[in-house]
Amino acid sequence: MNTNSPLLVSIVIPAYNLARYLGETIESILSQDYPNIEVIVLDDGSTDDTRRVLEKYAGRIYAESQPNMGQVNTMNKGWLMSKGDILGFISADDTLLPGAVGKAVARLAANPDAVLTYCDFNLIDANSRIIRRVTTPELSFADMLTKVVCPPGPGAFFRRSGYEATGLWDNSLKIMLDYDYWLRLGLKGPFLRIPEVLAQYRVHETSQTFAGVDEARAYEPVAIVARFFENRGLPESLRPLKKQALSNAHLICAQLNYRAGRYRLGNLNARKAFTLYPRNFLTVGFVRLLLNVMLNRVGHRALWKMRGLFQGGHD
Repeated sequence: MNTNSPLLVSIVIPAYNLARYLGETIESILSQDYPNIEVIVLDDGSTDDTRRVLEKYAGRIYAESQPNMGQVNTMNKGWLMSKGDILGFISADDTLLPGAVGKAVARLAANPDAVLTYCDFNLIDANSRIIRRVTTPELSFADMLTKVVCPPGPGAFFRRSGYEATGLWDNSLKIMLDYDYWLRLGLKGPFLRIPEVLAQYRVHETSQTFAGVDEARAYEPVAIVARFFENRGLPESLRPLKKQALSNAHLICAQLNYRAGRYRLGNLNARKAFTLYPRNFLTVGFVRLLLNVMLNRVGHRALWKMRGLFQGGHD
């Protein structure tokens, strides 16, 4: 093995009916200044022009079309077939900014114990115009667990060794599958923040961000946190955080139920959250919950965009 060769970075793109954006996503990876990137695009049964877009990149990427098997199964398949020492993924409508891959690799190389890097990112609209910047927090694993937050977004990269020790993404989850995985991966080593905007997350009417959440999916946060604490190998230092974490998970469930008009269920979640950890009702998260109760989905989205404008596009 030539130790002077740059580590191979494998990036998986699960693509489903996003031909309009897919070329921009692929170009953002191929234009990186890092010299050793494997791009794997899996067309998950698209019915639009996805195959035609992929034909333009023959010989420059690995592309495969398959019957529809869902985003999680597609990502798992891509990582299993990948060869990289460092892994990543990006949605078919998001993009990486110049230097994203090289800076992630350099940060991991300088910190051998770390398993993942993540960065700040821009929210962009359907026409690639910047809505606002998302400034991610410096990650504390305890905060990620107790506050049920998921700082790693587009532009996250992680070691294959951590991935192999953690296992596959859980295909029974839909709305918080990344949070579940980062919790499990976070037990293998530190996450490192790169305080730069290195990726862009696209928001449009067909993106999952604004998709409706049914009753079963609304309970994913509680199920994920409860299962996490069932892990017999969990460090003892984390076990006292269970009530606080479950309380915040119930608050998120309440939020999702309120947004869907299931007010009775939302009230039950809120009551359970208060019973588990009353101090959560003095936090910013609870204020956000109240806003979701008072505003419908359209109003909430408008308020969120106005907030970004009044803050100059920054968090």
